[in-house]
Amino acid sequence: MKSRLKLLGLLAAPALVTAVVPAAYAANAPHTTRAAIAGDVLPGLKQNAHRTGNVAADKRISVAISLTPRGGSALDTFVAKVSDPHSASYGHYLTKSRFAARFGRTDAEVGQLKDYLHAQGLTVGKVHSGNLLIDASGTAAQLEKAFGTKLSTWKDARSGRSFYANDSAPTLPSGLAHLVSDVAGLNNRVQLHHQAITRTVSPHNGPGGGYTPAQLKGGYNVSGSYTGSGQKIALLEFDGFQQSNITKYDTNYSLGSPTPTVQKVDGGSGALGDGQVEVELDIEVLHAIAPKANVTVFEGPNSDAGEVDTYQAIVDSGIPTTSISWGAAESARTTSNINAVDAVFKAGAAQGLGFYAASGDDGSDDAGDGGTSVDYPASDPYVTGVGGTKLTVTSANAWSKEVAWSGGGGGKSSVFKIPSWQTAVQKSAGGGYRQVPDVSAHANPSPGVSIYSQGSWSSVGGTSAAAPEWAAFAALYNQQAAAAGKANLGFANPALYSASGTGFHDITSGSNGAYSASTGWDFTTGWGSYNAATLASKLLG
Repeated sequence: MKSRLKLLGLLAAPALVTAVVPAAYAANAPHTTRAAIAGDVLPGLKQNAHRTGNVAADKRISVAISLTPRGGSALDTFVAKVSDPHSASYGHYLTKSRFAARFGRTDAEVGQLKDYLHAQGLTVGKVHSGNLLIDASGTAAQLEKAFGTKLSTWKDARSGRSFYANDSAPTLPSGLAHLVSDVAGLNNRVQLHHQAITRTVSPHNGPGGGYTPAQLKGGYNVSGSYTGSGQKIALLEFDGFQQSNITKYDTNYSLGSPTPTVQKVDGGSGALGDGQVEVELDIEVLHAIAPKANVTVFEGPNSDAGEVDTYQAIVDSGIPTTSISWGAAESARTTSNINAVDAVFKAGAAQGLGFYAASGDDGSDDAGDGGTSVDYPASDPYVTGVGGTKLTVTSANAWSKEVAWSGGGGGKSSVFKIPSWQTAVQKSAGGGYRQVPDVSAHANPSPGVSIYSQGSWSSVGGTSAAAPEWAAFAALYNQQAAAAGKANLGFANPALYSASGTGFHDITSGSNGAYSASTGWDFTTGWGSYNAATLASKLLG
């Protein structure tokens, strides 16, 4: 069921450059200089696709405009301190209003940009909390005029898929361009793919052949006294689910879980598609390990603008833990799109929110081009990347052994330099770049996790199962932290790396292609899977 995007190249880090005034503006603003938002055009567009025509002038398109945080590197510095368990600032997260006041753009700056967009005929929608994201919409002709570019239709030379895209980087008047880091929605080339892999096998564990809640909890030493009660978990999804399937799963295992709530972003994900199994896998794994946690499913359109808006909606909600099972190779994205999503994660980290993302199901070659590459957003420095293992439990449902799963994504980022909290385990193969994954959990599809989806039982695996397994642990930890009067785990990586392996099952065998598991941190499983009781004790101090 897996499929991965295979695009080539990635532009250099964005920089603002002056540009010649587009012809569309020559008549009414002959002396206005404009600046380009570099990195905001598809890499290798003209080499890997051929132009088929113009986007219809009256076609309506929605965009999400990301603004650069105020204060330069001040936000990075704040997150580093608030996430460091050795810092006096650890756990002293910002509220939404305090984040906006400290790092968001001013109301005057937002007003200037809104005025400009209105003047170009665009409809300005929501200004999200934090003053760093503005939604807008208009016709293709209006967007071309506003952003000084041309929107064309294209056909991918490799897949034959038709899409539209901006021919050149968007531009804005120089007085506004420094505020903007990305305009998401000017192309619809990239669609994120889920990581769920379904196998139908003869039952030997739960119905469908996969592991049961008792086996997952037993394998990872989850105490029966911790259920996630009083905690909230968010799911980022680009497809929907049927509650009847969730009810069947919960009833079969007598979980008594709260009914998930749905928050639709930008109209939601549309009709049910083949991603339904992904959504139902995510919900059911959370119910298996943290059955009393309240789950909110954020459903958005599978587009650049939909992705940014959905992540922002999660941050706006303040839900402390998010599981992510959708992604694409770093090289499939524009640089500015990665920067826009990264900025949302960073804002979430400042506000005490933790994100757990599947590292991909194509081993060390996420892009599928014969090299080594990693999946985004698992490679983001403000996200906990979750790799895959094959877990074996005893007849008493205790951990027996674990090996690296061959499909688990891992390797080095081509975008992000290695963060300070990871330098202690820096590998020469990493070349000074961010290393993935950070941790891992059961993902092997045979046996996977016993899931009820689309009216039947099956065994489902992939790092899509591993990400919610870790998000569930975070909810269990937050339950214990609340009882102890301590802060939520938030952005977990600095604390997990400070644990130096304590509380983990260190996985030392198996390979994901280019990399092999070894003692300590490695490119296949990170630190390994969790022993819930001992890791929580270590993190609580």
